[in-house]
Amino acid sequence: MLLRHILIVLGCVLAVAFASFPNRAAANNAPAAGATAARSQRSDEAVRQVLLAAMAAPAGVRGKGARRIEVHRVAGGKGDDLPVTVGIPFPPGLLRDAGEVRILDNHGNEVPAAVKPMLAWHFRDGGIRAVRAQFHGPPGIYSFSFDAPRTRDATGWAYGEGLVHGKPAALATLDPGWLTASLVAGPQSVASRDEPYARYVDAQFRWAEAMPTNDTTAWLFDRPTTLFKAYVRTGRADYLEAAEASYRWYMAGIKRDGLPVSPSCGGGWLPDGKPCDVKYVYIEPILLAVALTGDDSMHDAPTLAKMADLWESGGWNGPPGPYRHPKDYFTERLAGLGLVETVAAYELTGEARYRERIDARVGWLYDHQRRNPDGLGDDGSWRNSWNVHENDPDGADDVRGASPWMSENIVDGLWHAWLVTADPRIPGMIVDFGRYLERHGWIDAGVLASAHDWRNDCSGPGGLIAWYWSSSTAKTSALVKIQESEGWYSDGHNVELGLPVAAAWYFEKDAAQAAALKKRFGALKASYSPACAAISDTVRRFNWNNRGAGVAQWMMAQPAGAGLASIPVVPTRAGSAAP
Repeated sequence: MLLRHILIVLGCVLAVAFASFPNRAAANNAPAAGATAARSQRSDEAVRQVLLAAMAAPAGVRGKGARRIEVHRVAGGKGDDLPVTVGIPFPPGLLRDAGEVRILDNHGNEVPAAVKPMLAWHFRDGGIRAVRAQFHGPPGIYSFSFDAPRTRDATGWAYGEGLVHGKPAALATLDPGWLTASLVAGPQSVASRDEPYARYVDAQFRWAEAMPTNDTTAWLFDRPTTLFKAYVRTGRADYLEAAEASYRWYMAGIKRDGLPVSPSCGGGWLPDGKPCDVKYVYIEPILLAVALTGDDSMHDAPTLAKMADLWESGGWNGPPGPYRHPKDYFTERLAGLGLVETVAAYELTGEARYRERIDARVGWLYDHQRRNPDGLGDDGSWRNSWNVHENDPDGADDVRGASPWMSENIVDGLWHAWLVTADPRIPGMIVDFGRYLERHGWIDAGVLASAHDWRNDCSGPGGLIAWYWSSSTAKTSALVKIQESEGWYSDGHNVELGLPVAAAWYFEKDAAQAAALKKRFGALKASYSPACAAISDTVRRFNWNNRGAGVAQWMMAQPAGAGLASIPVVPTRAGSAAP
């Protein structure tokens, strides 16, 4: 019954939060600032009323409108006076005054607490997106409520003062129904016990739980964010504890001094010995840590700015920009991660310069996809040079194409950008790549043979595998040559490829195309097998599989094309609707 209640609340919240324009044409004809502001206020008030009306206290929680908090002892002693810090995220339109947040014990009595706003909905109504609540008490069940002013205040403390030998004395978890409905990680669905993907993540976590401090490549694709998002979908304390520890270790390695340009590279990551390598610079985990643990101790405004500015300068890769020549250096990973982290900087600060950078990066990708300078037309991919990718720009027999699994990073970046800008170019970009992937991304069964099957055995004889390097123009023999050299077991990337398939489904209005995407996503589920999850030879696989893939479960639960009828109202810098 509780699970049914959570799913109903989540569905209502997401439907209201994202249903703002009736169709795509409305997004291309943005209303005046006053009309947009009024619509946004009505939408956010509707979210508030839906949540307040539907909130029933979960089992074990006393108090009208209360939501469960469970305090877990981590490094604290045996006493019952644990210092507890918890991050509580809120959906848009629900909270404007942190003075209304109260902490209750398991009898419904108010506990003295310090509550501080930590994040704002810069791109929505300006309301509170997350608070940090601090209180003292034993492990066990508490709750938070926001239906009346707080009457028992306490003095807060710096996050680091609640640590014991570098670990929190206690961690507090929230129920996943609240976490997913908060939109702290965008729309998500609660992971059910029998969900194959959730079981896959759990099985991977068995070998990925130990923090890999001696393997810096294990942090590629952002381990802390991967763990925080696993917590959001499940509410599991072990995921949150691993995320908190990983986040603090990762952020301790950020270079605080120097300019954010090569060779100084302030804002870069030091443990890999290459602070100018921006693919290790992640801002999204700062957002999630602040919202979910209340930890603001590992960053400050100058550090965040340096991290974002290092992405803007490109570190040792040089400044990012438009794809203007067929031999321009381009990787889908840098383009996608750079967009994700730029969006996160904007979500944290609301600064206009980051919004401008989002618009620029989306524009570069739009032009690259639609008007590729190689003159070969728009096939839906961000087509580039295999030789340049392999640092051999003048080599013979170049293959113009794209990496399917690296392009997942671009789709993830576009999805993040969509949530904060409602840029009307984005749905078509995602749909076009989904169609490219369906036509050219997957290796046909007729090409697979015993001499070059390239697949892991874990997903069975019918398991899918995508080309390591795909192309709409190259001969199959050229792709086979690359696959033989670089692409063995590239089906290890099947799980994250669920995201571009599901995102295309969410925006696809053609029934035949949608049917093909649904069939493809169903076939991808074979890669959720326990045998595939047990493969741990590359530790960063946990990150690349799961950092962005969780939302695919939510997307596939929506009707095909639902995204085209649910464009979010997002005020721009000037207060008008998004472009």
